[in-house]
Amino acid sequence: MKKAIEQPIAKKIPKELKIHDDVRIDNYYWLNDKENPDVIDYLNAENAYTKQMMAHTEDFQKSLFEEMKGRIKEDDTTVPYKLNGYWYITRYEKGKDYPVYIRKKKSLEADEEILFDCNEMAKDFAYFNLGSISVSPDNKLACFSTDTVSRRQYTIQVKNLLTGEIYPDKILNTTGSATWANDNKTLFYTMKDEVTLRSHKIFKHKLHSNSEDDSLVFHEKDETFNMFVYKSKSIKYIIIGSSSTLTSEYRILDADTPDGKFKIFQKRVRELDYSIAHYKDHFYIIANNDGATNFKLLKVNEKKTQKEFWEEVIPHREYVLIEDIEIFKDFLVVNERENGLNNLRIISWDGKEDYYLPFESETYTAFISNNPDFDSEALRYGFNSLTSPSAIIDYNFYTKESIIKKEQEVLGGDFNKSDYESKRIWATARDGVKVPISLVYKKGVTLNGENPLLLYAYGSYGSTVDPSFSTIRLSLLNRGFIYAIAHVRGGEYLGRQWYENGKLLSKLNTFHDFIDCSKHLINQNYTSSKHLYAYGGSAGGLLVGAVVNMNPELYNGVLAAVPFVDVVTTMLDDTIPLTTGEYDEWGNPNEFKFYNYMKLYSPYDNVETKGYPNILITTGLYDSQVQYWEPAKWVAKLRELKTDSNKLLFHIDMDSGHGGASGRFESLKEVALEYAFLLDLEGIHC
Repeated sequence: MKKAIEQPIAKKIPKELKIHDDVRIDNYYWLNDKENPDVIDYLNAENAYTKQMMAHTEDFQKSLFEEMKGRIKEDDTTVPYKLNGYWYITRYEKGKDYPVYIRKKKSLEADEEILFDCNEMAKDFAYFNLGSISVSPDNKLACFSTDTVSRRQYTIQVKNLLTGEIYPDKILNTTGSATWANDNKTLFYTMKDEVTLRSHKIFKHKLHSNSEDDSLVFHEKDETFNMFVYKSKSIKYIIIGSSSTLTSEYRILDADTPDGKFKIFQKRVRELDYSIAHYKDHFYIIANNDGATNFKLLKVNEKKTQKEFWEEVIPHREYVLIEDIEIFKDFLVVNERENGLNNLRIISWDGKEDYYLPFESETYTAFISNNPDFDSEALRYGFNSLTSPSAIIDYNFYTKESIIKKEQEVLGGDFNKSDYESKRIWATARDGVKVPISLVYKKGVTLNGENPLLLYAYGSYGSTVDPSFSTIRLSLLNRGFIYAIAHVRGGEYLGRQWYENGKLLSKLNTFHDFIDCSKHLINQNYTSSKHLYAYGGSAGGLLVGAVVNMNPELYNGVLAAVPFVDVVTTMLDDTIPLTTGEYDEWGNPNEFKFYNYMKLYSPYDNVETKGYPNILITTGLYDSQVQYWEPAKWVAKLRELKTDSNKLLFHIDMDSGHGGASGRFESLKEVALEYAFLLDLEGIHC
């Protein structure tokens, strides 16, 4: 008789957590110390158990990996973009995981200059990420940043693009982005707090100097705010931003005078959220002042930037969200969202033209792409849908012509656009609110309740999950899966109020929406509880964690990637990265009302003695966004309390963080594991 595979059982070391005269006992608190050999032993045991439990799918995982990899054009290049006399291109080479960054002077026919070959730079590291590249105004230097741990703590260096020399200047523990002043020798960058990883200080670095001597420009002492620095597209201003979930503040400095003093654009006012872009002698502002929930567009003279001088350009509209703008020499482009759908609005500065680019679908994504050239005659934008591969398009403002510069090639021979169908349907939530669901599936699907369906959602931070194309997802669709996105409250799919109604003391709406979308899909015979699967990552992992505590009977399986599941304990610990900056999202549990409300949904705190679906949980040991111990503790508690015999698997990438493996193909191995897990539950093995 074959010996049963033993599950890893984490030891219990009770720790009393007390606040507000309430006591929680955490038996697995000890797992938060990765320096403890027992912790690493436990994580390794979980990996070994997952490997054993999925051993019968290993060949299938390999074939899934090769299948997904085979759809990707390995020797690929991005569409060139022009900036300051050079064309910049990113190239991928066959058999290599990382990009090569190149440029060509004046003409695309010119000889190429290799700026950075990330394959060479990554060869000595298990994880590698080139964070950003910023070329000096004279085109001779580039500051660049690297992360070789996956904690998003980047080291900034400077390379001479004429000689290839990398200067000794080395700046540690930054966000990765840096901005040149117009003198070609001064850099502004953002430093992180070494414990919390909050971006909290802006420094000024002079080329060829010791970074320890860098000048502190601004220190953001409010622990709920993060900082960033950039240069305006007009190249006239260095701009420092401070932002929290609800409030923002900017400082500006003439980029020609880097040793000058920054001026506050508009001092912070609680719940005044704004962003700025410069054009000629004005700044254009997207702001929510005076009750503009969905934001409005304003302008102000660059000499007098305070709020009392702001003039309205586009008024607030109840059902139209202003998301972004792009400024060109003769035109303003506004990215709007109405009824969940993206709209690109073209407005000429002379006031003679104001129109929208036409899009015909309910399951598409359109967005402003990379447009660094102020003088460009064309808007570069991206378009894709659940059934249409990604395209980069140049729309000429003057001829009104659209030219597809590049359309994503889907290799492998198993994709024909006409074979797939997508639609948007609406579920009624328990409070009567209509919640949209985007669906894609292979044509010919019969609504008989027998279809496997993977339902995805995120639902936090106002982050909108648009219905976009995925070559990877084809491996599910081609095997009979329906893929669905629940546009739950907590995102901004239906405007800013959609977000406001899914956070803080309304957070339960996010989870209830997902559950009610699940029930709707079952009631409409798209699937059944025997074939329905829930999927979410990070804050979306919180969502699926909460949902399976509330209604585990609805799902046959769950994928939870880097899940934020220990909400109460994490939000009470202000030494953990991200905590203080997220009080406006989740609430501050040091206040009883938020503590009490969080306890209602925190997945770890609500694990009960009952049956749960099959669950696969993934994380990275070096995750800086959601610490590895949150899913580790969740798994341990589920193992202790769940009463079913369903699978509970935990995969820990011991070399990576929140985003998973760094290579473009290596990350597909984790997807292959996830898909094999789902397909195995459906009895599909080829």
